[in-house]
Amino acid sequence: MFLAPYFSKQNQAISVSAQQASDFAKKIAQDFNPIHDVGAKRFCVPGDLLFALVLTQYGLSQSMKFSFAGMVGDGVELQFPEQVNGHFSICDSREKTYLNVTRQGDVSCCDAQTESFIRSYVAFSGHNFIDILIPLMKQHQVMINPERPLVIYESMSFDLSTLDFVEVTLSLVGQDLQIDGKRGDVTLHFELHSGDTLVGTGIKTLVMSGLRPYDEVLAQQMCATYEGRKTEF
Repeated sequence: MFLAPYFSKQNQAISVSAQQASDFAKKIAQDFNPIHDVGAKRFCVPGDLLFALVLTQYGLSQSMKFSFAGMVGDGVELQFPEQVNGHFSICDSREKTYLNVTRQGDVSCCDAQTESFIRSYVAFSGHNFIDILIPLMKQHQVMINPERPLVIYESMSFDLSTLDFVEVTLSLVGQDLQIDGKRGDVTLHFELHSGDTLVGTGIKTLVMSGLRPYDEVLAQQMCATYEGRKTEF
């Protein structure tokens, strides 16, 4: 299992250390958000890693929705239910919920298929900041706080017309930013293809807070800082 280096399991509880989370973010997702750095003041485990662990545990379903309810810290012990129906939650030992999952339809537990699906999605997700969010901010003439560039992962959903594929690729087909005061709700629409065949669609939502007027110089500095972290790594 390619996720083995990025989590630990003991007595049916799954935990992710800060180092494991940081390694996944940088090596698998190419995500250099400082919130995933070891020792970060507001450290959290990447939402994409929680998503990947759910798929590894339960396989792919034709219809899946993941809604985030909290940020997972260093070493938090997560409980993955043994029996799941249409809806379940990933909680810690104190029953605090971090992720709500809804699944329907046929299920596939092919390891190669699941790995391809995870890698394609998190690669897309990891490039959201520079390739999608910065252009959206410029288009709408707003930006997040460059001193604390925090974007909250809210949810993603997938609808697969078939599970008859192994390799899959993902492409962005639509994007939208709705602004309400200092809050910005981002919606990304994407398609999933196996070769030339459309096998599914998906939606990802993000929240940007603390919006302020767009400043090109500060926006480019954010990009340069982000790219510098990537180069340094």
